Amino acid sequence: MSNTGTFVIVGAGLAGARAAQTLREEGFDGGIVVIGDEPDRPYERPPLSKGLLTGRAEPDSVFVHDAGWYAEHDVDLRTDTRAVAVDRSARRVRLADGMDSHYDKLLLATGATPRDLAAPGVGLAGVLRLRTLADSRRIAAALVEGARLVIVGAGWIGLEVAAAARQRGATVDVVETAALPLRRVLGDEIARVFANLHRDHGVTFHFDAEVREIRGTGRVSSVLLADGTDLPADSVVVAVGVRPNTELATDAGLTVDNGIVVDASLRTADPDIHAAGDVANAYHPLLRRHLRVEHWANALNGGPAAARAMLGQPVSYDNLPYFYTDQYDLGMEYVGHAPPGAFDRVVVRGDVAKREFIAFWTAGGRVLAGMNVNVWDVVPSIRRLVTSPDPVDLDRLADPGVPLDALRSG
Repeated sequence: MSNTGTFVIVGAGLAGARAAQTLREEGFDGGIVVIGDEPDRPYERPPLSKGLLTGRAEPDSVFVHDAGWYAEHDVDLRTDTRAVAVDRSARRVRLADGMDSHYDKLLLATGATPRDLAAPGVGLAGVLRLRTLADSRRIAAALVEGARLVIVGAGWIGLEVAAAARQRGATVDVVETAALPLRRVLGDEIARVFANLHRDHGVTFHFDAEVREIRGTGRVSSVLLADGTDLPADSVVVAVGVRPNTELATDAGLTVDNGIVVDASLRTADPDIHAAGDVANAYHPLLRRHLRVEHWANALNGGPAAARAMLGQPVSYDNLPYFYTDQYDLGMEYVGHAPPGAFDRVVVRGDVAKREFIAFWTAGGRVLAGMNVNVWDVVPSIRRLVTSPDPVDLDRLADPGVPLDALRSG
């Protein structure tokens, strides 16, 4: 690949910013244009539902680079700018302001958008979603002593917001269609850990429940459930998942299927266009399947991998999915991939009642994923178990006296 030309990155989030940084670190001297539709420079999203809501993180700590980094590294950062079309034959990105930008290589790191509820009242003032820095600021402003907060959705974002709200003195009701939080991801036993954690901190759950209507005149005042329960609310946070922002790719004729479909080098069917981050449905060479991952580590590592591939370097993006959460006094890390129906047993070592344990999702004796809860410095060992093709002795896996690195099959 030539060291000249212009590389355009659509999406000014973590994946896009890290891609731009990697291009410069790898010696690329050509033009770099980063286009983002938000007013802020690139930032990391985990603090939005964690430290920024609790007040423990400094506002400026979220940004990927200092404000001057982009100019200092000759990166043309265009915030508050929306890309509306990609002309593949002309290699141009058209912008909402009528301008366009030529590219020799293009990276689509367009992220995802929160899904909404199909219920009346979602447009009322005080009904909030969490995706952007501005969203986080609005939610933080609502988390005051005595405020009544209803959260719709008991996934990771919903639970992290609930934890922050309780720590700020708000009352919290969580509405979830399933019988437990995170049940589809974790299974019943581990899901109960998170249900009990939040109950111990004063959260009220409404399981197997659906929202019929969000009520209010101009501003939300309550949430009516399908069973007739009416929950008073000063604010509502809708946290029912996200959808990948694939519109540019679809309109450009790229293959889209639960995200922009890319190979292990994060390249689309068009050799001059790559995709990374939440929007990319990438072939994973270890898992031998396409996978779209919405977590921070994927943006952190996927952006640089795409940048190297754009430079013509050999790339096989095989990082295992990794994410973490902090809720009250519980810290957790998860590595691997164990989708519903893929595992036949969950093996636990440690003390679940004390919330100090490691859980392993296994199939046929093989470890598919592991989650350490208030147990630290074990992720590398868990990762080695997940990447091993061999089964392990599940009784020894459950035994805290057996070092993880000493596990062998049989």
